[in-house]
Amino acid sequence: MNITDIPVEGYERVARCIDEASGLHALIAVHDTTLGPALGGMRLWNYASEEEALTDVTRLARGMTYKSAVADTGLGGGKCVIIGDPDKVKSPELFRAMGRFIDNFGGTYITAEDMNIGIADLLHVKETTEHVAGLDREHGGSGNPSPYTAYGCVVGIETAAAYRYGSKDLSQKHILLQGVGAVGGEMARLLKERGARITICDIKDDRVAQLCAEHGYESVDEASHLSLDCDIYAPCARGAGVNDETIPQLKCDIIAGCANNILLEPRHGDVLREKGILYAPDYVVNAAGIINVSVERHPGGYNEEVAMEKINRIDDNLTEVFKLADDEGIATNRAANRLAEIRIEAAKQLQ
Repeated sequence: MNITDIPVEGYERVARCIDEASGLHALIAVHDTTLGPALGGMRLWNYASEEEALTDVTRLARGMTYKSAVADTGLGGGKCVIIGDPDKVKSPELFRAMGRFIDNFGGTYITAEDMNIGIADLLHVKETTEHVAGLDREHGGSGNPSPYTAYGCVVGIETAAAYRYGSKDLSQKHILLQGVGAVGGEMARLLKERGARITICDIKDDRVAQLCAEHGYESVDEASHLSLDCDIYAPCARGAGVNDETIPQLKCDIIAGCANNILLEPRHGDVLREKGILYAPDYVVNAAGIINVSVERHPGGYNEEVAMEKINRIDDNLTEVFKLADDEGIATNRAANRLAEIRIEAAKQLQ
């Protein structure tokens, strides 16, 4: 196993691991541990290059720092990615090697589930490191984070609706969800329960057809979904979907989804503000998964009642972001960053 540190300005540690025996090629980024050890999920993706993977892992790690700071989880921000085809590279040996890589960080990084990684995979990781969270209840964890993330995103959508329309009532609102995987699919169900008109799209046509048949959703083609008029647009797939090319196509009042890094660049938040589109910053809205996992670290172990109480505070945190943005005349993504930085700096002063 060959572990090499990669200097990245502004990050506490970024490292690469190549393990020929298992086929592992992975990166871990720890952005900031001021508020506690860095916790962030493990992502397996067939990146085109290590450079692309490095961009993704560092962006995600920084986002986790800010997410945890705003959500008051008592954790810092980190992330790890495994480079490879999810249908080809998975093996117990690969995940055991990944555990040894995580263990090399000495507890400053804790992993959990993310894209293409399940509890079965994490159990192999746990064979070689104790720094694993988000396992199922049987193994002492908080269980699958997806339902909690979905619920928290719905809380965020209701908060954004209240700020824009003056009411959390979604019964007359048309919501477009792009990406209906574990989180997006559950969001669609919860939003329909609240009376919203739901239109979905996904790169997996069979998944869309199944959900429409089961729940009566409307659907739109993934390639042309931005041409659809809606009240609320919920991006729930990969990030960077709001950019110079897509912003002119948007026909919505609010953007609030579960995807990470929805904006390609911070300046796109400024453009949304100029266009009068209320953007609910992704890491504030989708924080429920990390909030739920963070409760595993509480004295006495995981308590779902405590977790749900903290998840419902997404309403307060997001409202604070919106008010800060209005008070200072800045985009909501910049206001969210400002709020996170204030909390991190306050912790540094105490230390």
